[in-house]
Amino acid sequence: MLRVGVVGVGSMGFHHARVYSELAKEGKVELVGVADANLERAKGVSQKFGTISYGDYKELAKEKLDAVSIAVPTSLHKQVALEFIKHGTNILVEKPIAESIESAETIIQAAEREDVILMVGHIERFNPAVLKLKELIERGELGKIVTISAKRVGPMAARIRDVGIIIDLGVHDIDVISYLFDEPIEEVYARAGNVVHPAGVEDHALITLGFRNGSGIVETNWLTPHKIRTLNVVGTGGIAYLDYIEQTLKLYNDEWIKEAKINKREPLRNELEHFIKCVKKKKRPIVDGKAGLHALRVALLAQESAKTGKVLEVKG
Repeated sequence: MLRVGVVGVGSMGFHHARVYSELAKEGKVELVGVADANLERAKGVSQKFGTISYGDYKELAKEKLDAVSIAVPTSLHKQVALEFIKHGTNILVEKPIAESIESAETIIQAAEREDVILMVGHIERFNPAVLKLKELIERGELGKIVTISAKRVGPMAARIRDVGIIIDLGVHDIDVISYLFDEPIEEVYARAGNVVHPAGVEDHALITLGFRNGSGIVETNWLTPHKIRTLNVVGTGGIAYLDYIEQTLKLYNDEWIKEAKINKREPLRNELEHFIKCVKKKKRPIVDGKAGLHALRVALLAQESAKTGKVLEVKG
């Protein structure tokens, strides 16, 4: 049985611990422990899920884990990831993979050197509606894809402290749109600003993505009083409307309107099951370090474009 752990049990990390606990009850993993710099928080989570708490992630890293989820602030991803990689532990790093290209590349190189699996937590890839949309696109239901546009808006999350809206939210749809086009993003242009946040921390953005054979648009903000998480795909054979939250997908063309049959399921559960399967079979995950690095690179270029007003080429 795989021995797993979680580092950082705030909002997202708490749910990683919860799902691992559910998998443990099914006999699929053993939740060895959770770590958080806030020991009281770690104790509360460990008591809830019947495991051990650590105030120092380095102590958890010594427990000979097979896999660990890292859900600490983005600026700490590199140092925590490298510690577990050093101990031969397979890692899932929450998105974005790191705060900089250099840190991301360091994590990727270390994982390759130590032959451990590195997965990046782009959870929307595991949303059942996205999986169904990908299947329909590959089947040619929408013809040739021309544009994909996403809207990810809502109120500010109190947990966000170290990154702006593009890195925190925009990166989700940057990754999904690239995944649905099945090709890397070639150029990016963005407009962004801050209304209620300090200078340098954007809280709204409009990002245009250029592909070899199409284009994408991401609208995101922390100003809308309610959550909207939608994505629209326009193809030569029809259009699709996806709702991430409701996990619904509707297709329209000249002759009919139909709704896809979707087996609704928690995306995080899908994601962690995929991670565990990859660890067991030593298989490269769907969202590997390369995919995480590409999404981060585009997000950082979007921030730069918003400052310079230039269309920027995505290299690397």
